[in-house]
Amino acid sequence: MDKKKVVAPLVCHGHSRPVVDLFYSPITPDGFFLVSASKDSTPMLRNGETGDWIGTFQGHKGAVWSCCLDKHALRAASASADFSAKLWDALTGDELHSFEHKHIVRACAFSEDTQLLLTGGVEKVLRIFDLNRLDAPPREVENSPGSVRTLAWLHSDQTILSTCTDIGGVRLWDVRTGKIFRTLETKSSVTSAEVSQDGRYITTADGSTVKFWDANHFGLVKSYNMPCIVESASLEPTYGNKFVAGGEDMWVRVFDFHTGAEVGCNKGHHGPVHCVRFSPGGESYASGSEDGTIRIWQTGPLTHDEQDTSNGPTQNVKDAADEVTQQIENVHIAEEKNERGENAINAE
Repeated sequence: MDKKKVVAPLVCHGHSRPVVDLFYSPITPDGFFLVSASKDSTPMLRNGETGDWIGTFQGHKGAVWSCCLDKHALRAASASADFSAKLWDALTGDELHSFEHKHIVRACAFSEDTQLLLTGGVEKVLRIFDLNRLDAPPREVENSPGSVRTLAWLHSDQTILSTCTDIGGVRLWDVRTGKIFRTLETKSSVTSAEVSQDGRYITTADGSTVKFWDANHFGLVKSYNMPCIVESASLEPTYGNKFVAGGEDMWVRVFDFHTGAEVGCNKGHHGPVHCVRFSPGGESYASGSEDGTIRIWQTGPLTHDEQDTSNGPTQNVKDAADEVTQQIENVHIAEEKNERGENAINAE
């Protein structure tokens, strides 16, 4: 507990109602971006690093429950209580298309190849829209057992992940057959589901529990009880050694991935925290709250101890690759010592 640090966040105003979803783009040549969904019906785009407002997407007539960006951050999508999901030009803010539904749309997600848009909501139907043929009818996947709360793609767009508002569990769908092939059981309904950046873990929040699942074999890797009911959780993407969670008590907490110990607690929101997400590089994380604000918290530089003990989603592979590379480099250095006039470095 002695590692806890007080962090002053960047506070992003602009929404007039609760912020219910956040989504970071991957890192692009122009930086990375953050899009937010709010009950005020206007998704907003921001600079992911500074939190500076870039633009507002105008057109929905009801609360926006979900939002996302494609991997190039060129297009945005939003899901709304006005019975529609909309596709937007993220550069101009123009509405490119409106996909009409028969009930509230709670979730949307771009496929990894950016060619498809997945939607779901109160209708209990998963729809896949072809973004190259905007007027074509969508493919409708077999009915969900409950009202859809969250959606995500994984396995190079071969698998769809869904959760429901009224029943527990995470359902995994085979895109080819349109059938559920596995359910990850939880006691409470899953309010947040995130696929890690390297595709190794699925992070879920249900009730007062945060769970980490193997995204390839679907076993439960870790499960931690939280101090309160949490609505969202996110795993640090670079080292995978910590995660953040936020919920009813208005605080954004940081935990050690390996032990579940709380290592940080950020106070500042004036209402329950509905969503938390790490930036793509892991240097900061954002939280959205009932109070209508987004707060961007700096992770802070890793200590040497953290770096030495980081065995997260990508670190083991990196360590092995670095060791092989170092051995090769050492051999080369030894061979070239006379030519360069430097001392040889002994290979480990």
